Amino acid sequence: MNKIKIIWDFRGPVSQKIADHHEKHLQEFFKKENKKLYESGIEKLTEMHSIAYSIIDQNDLNEIKITLRPNRAQQVN
Repeated sequence: MNKIKIIWDFRGPVSQKIADHHEKHLQEFFKKENKKLYESGIEKLTEMHSIAYSIIDQNDLNEIKITLRPNRAQQVN
């Protein structure tokens, strides 16, 4: 099964806090909707840019993209 990493970008001095909070809601969503979640987390890219991400099945991408509106996505090897 192909996996996709969906990403939400947060910018500003509190971007890491916002990404951390958002990631908790992502975990809740996947549990509630009974969708396969391989991994989720946050990454601090710079002092002013952090991301929250989830790794999902490619088959779920369209539905999740409409519902959660990530900023971008990339294929995971």
